[in-house]
Amino acid sequence: MPCQFGRYTLFDHIGQGGMADLYLARVRTDLGAARLVAIKEVTPRFAHDPRFVEMLASEARLAAGLRHASIVQVEDLGREDGSLFIAMEYVEGFDLRELLRRCARQKVKLPVAFSLLIIAEALQALAYAHRKGVVHRDVSPSNVLLSFEGEIKLCDFGIARAHERSGATLDEALQGKAGYMSPEHARGDALDARSDLFATGILLWELLAGRRMYSPAPGAALSKEEARGELLELARRAEIPPLVERGLPDEAALHAIVARALAEAPEERYPSAAAMLRDVAAYAAASELTASPLRFGAWLRDNFGLEIVAARRARERAVRALELGPPAVIEPLATAAATPRAMEGGAKVPREAAAPAAREAAAPAASATAVQLARAAGAQRAELAARAAADPPSPWARAQRPLARPERRGLAPLLLHAALLFALAALFVAGCYLAAR
Repeated sequence: MPCQFGRYTLFDHIGQGGMADLYLARVRTDLGAARLVAIKEVTPRFAHDPRFVEMLASEARLAAGLRHASIVQVEDLGREDGSLFIAMEYVEGFDLRELLRRCARQKVKLPVAFSLLIIAEALQALAYAHRKGVVHRDVSPSNVLLSFEGEIKLCDFGIARAHERSGATLDEALQGKAGYMSPEHARGDALDARSDLFATGILLWELLAGRRMYSPAPGAALSKEEARGELLELARRAEIPPLVERGLPDEAALHAIVARALAEAPEERYPSAAAMLRDVAAYAAASELTASPLRFGAWLRDNFGLEIVAARRARERAVRALELGPPAVIEPLATAAATPRAMEGGAKVPREAAAPAAREAAAPAASATAVQLARAAGAQRAELAARAAADPPSPWARAQRPLARPERRGLAPLLLHAALLFALAALFVAGCYLAAR
């Protein structure tokens, strides 16, 4: 990278999942302006499955109709050089999974007010999508995007459903999300909007606890396949560990919200995302744990944004430079006969003095010779100046210097000298005359 991918210029690899690679790209609009988009390139084993491609196209059309401030907009679906891709709105930041990793690595504590804000924005997106008849089926940290402006957006609506409808088995691509599945999803039963609420409840549980809710038994040496199977079994049983008290205001009310969202039976959960959102917002207001997107964005930038944005801006500037082309064209000298004396004196060789064919033949050699001579002359002058500054000349050296050429005098000084001589002569004659009398 950068490389051309259809009408898109890919210049940064953002991430990789079980079903696709994610790239940052630039694209020019019909008006000539350039903007950033995210390109999700589906892995070949799915891209070459005709039934999956058909289902993905159907779901992408549904997702493209979802227009909400908390939902990543789908802009394009197509093929390029045999690769299947989805072009989406670009959110400059990272996903919730990466945020939690960075918080753990840098020992930065995520404020509870920001955790509640993330859940509230995700619930707004789900409430809108559910009203449109779209169930996400894959609410997980990697699909919650956080921008450095404080935006919180849910992405990848319909991709999990396309995978399921294509008739594929539950393989590694989805087993990796087993830790965020509702029990009916893990069992392969029919799903509705309440399955998304269970997954959102897992997100809230983990944000409050600061760790994964479902995890293999500690100390167990399991292979990846065994670990995924154990996660899937934990999801089927829906055994929810109790939350540890943190001393939050009216903490029992907050734990009750989590418990209702994580009820094993769908009918015991919240009936809708809007109902759960009302309880979350009411608790945040009553406990004074509300936060604005502006505050959240400033917190993200202060703690994590500088390094990511600086690196990404540098890559983007490089792409813009490539699109603009070279800023100037340097022409070689017309002849290789240049000497240091001619160059120092500013001698110029007219272009008409040499035929075009001769200029073209001599251009490479002339250019190389001119550069070498200029460097040699400059180095020699620098060396002499340094030597003179370091060692003042001795009297003998000063005596050996050639005499300076006298300056040329104009006509006025000569006339002044002649007038003085004439005056002196007149005075002499006058003195002699007076003495004779």
